[in-house]
Amino acid sequence: MLNQKNVQLGRVRSSIRELFEYGKKRKAEIGEENVYDFSLGNPSVPAPPEVAKALTELIAGDPVKLHGYTSAQGDYSVRATLAEYTNSRFGTSLTADNFYLTCGAAASLTITLNALLNAGDEVITIAPYFPEYKVFTENASSVLKAVKSREGDFGIDFESFKKALSPKTKAVIINSPNNPSGVVYKEGDITRLADILKEHSRLNAPVYLISDEPYRELVFDKIKVPYIMNYYQRSIVCYSYSKSLSLPGERIGYIAVDPQMSEAEEVYAAVCGAGRALGYVCAPALFQQLIKKVYNKTADINVYKANRDRLLNALTEFGFKVVKPEGAFYMFVKSPEEDAKAFAERAKKFELLIVAGDDFGCKGYVRISYCVSPEMIERSLPAFRSLAQSYNLV
Repeated sequence: MLNQKNVQLGRVRSSIRELFEYGKKRKAEIGEENVYDFSLGNPSVPAPPEVAKALTELIAGDPVKLHGYTSAQGDYSVRATLAEYTNSRFGTSLTADNFYLTCGAAASLTITLNALLNAGDEVITIAPYFPEYKVFTENASSVLKAVKSREGDFGIDFESFKKALSPKTKAVIINSPNNPSGVVYKEGDITRLADILKEHSRLNAPVYLISDEPYRELVFDKIKVPYIMNYYQRSIVCYSYSKSLSLPGERIGYIAVDPQMSEAEEVYAAVCGAGRALGYVCAPALFQQLIKKVYNKTADINVYKANRDRLLNALTEFGFKVVKPEGAFYMFVKSPEEDAKAFAERAKKFELLIVAGDDFGCKGYVRISYCVSPEMIERSLPAFRSLAQSYNLV
C-alpha cells in the first residue's frame, strides 16, 4: 500500500496551480492575448542587471569549484555575508552559524517546521494565508490552526488569536507583506503579538514566531516591514530571493535563527538535522555565490506599483471592494456573491483567471495576482467592467 496521503496530494493540485494549468490550455485555444491570467505569483519584471553581470563573472571562473558541493548548511562566506548585511540593516547580532541556505521559502518553511514540531503540536497562522502552510504543517505530523484577520484591513484579530493559543501551540507563522492580501502587518500589531507570545511562553512551553518573507522587499509608498527579531526573541526568518530578485525558478533562500533565544544553538542544530533528514542539503552552489554578490539588490518594483494603482482604481470604479495592497503583488477582492468559487467561475466566462480565497482560509474573496505586464492590465479592464456589470455593480 502506497502512502495514500501523498497519492492524493500528487493527484490534486492546489487551486492556484489548477487555474494556471487551465489558463495554459485556454491560451492555446484562443490565443494568449485573449486570456487574462491573474492566477500565479510569477514575477513579470526581469532580474536586476547586476544578476546577469554576476552570473557571467561566476561562470567565467573555475567550473569545478563553482559547481562543487558546499557545506550542508551553505557556504560559510555566503552565510557570513548575509549575517553582516542583516545586522547592518536591522541592528541584529546574527552570525554565519545562524543561517541555513535553502532551495527557496518552501524549503525554508518545511525544514523549520520539521525542526520544531513533534507529533500533535499546533501551529497558528492568520487567514488569509498561503495554502501550503497546511500541507507543510501536516507533513510534520502537526495541526495548523488558522485564525481570522481583522475585518476591514486583514490585520491580526487578537481576540481570535488568543483563543487559538493552547498548551500545544509550538509555533506561529506570519507572512508580511501577505499573500494573498498584500497587507503589511503594522509595527503596533507585531509588538502586541510579541507581548502575547512572551506571556504565553512564560506560562507554557516556548512558542516560536516564524516569519515567511519572500515579499519583504516588495513594498510601496515607503511602508515599513517590521523585522521580527527586534520584537520577539524566539524568531525564525524564512527568506527567499524568488520575488526580490525575480528568480522564482532558481530556488534560493535561507533560514535565519534568532541568536537571542537561549536555545538558539539547539534550534539551529534541529534545522540542520531536519535539512539532512529531508534531503535539503547544499542549496544550489551557483546561486549561493550569486546572492553573495547581489544580496542587496532588488528587481524594479515600480511596474508592480503602477499595476496596483491602475487595477485598484479601475476595480473600485467598477464597484468592487478591495483593501489597498501595501506590498507583494496580490490584490484580495471581495466577491459580489457569497460563494467566491462561483464568482471565480463566472470570471472565466470573461477570460479572467482569478483564484477563489477559500483555500487561503478566507471565504468570500478572490486573489488577483497583478505581477503581469501593464499591457495585459489594460486589455483586461473591459473584461473586469463586464464582470462587474453582470452583478449590476456598475
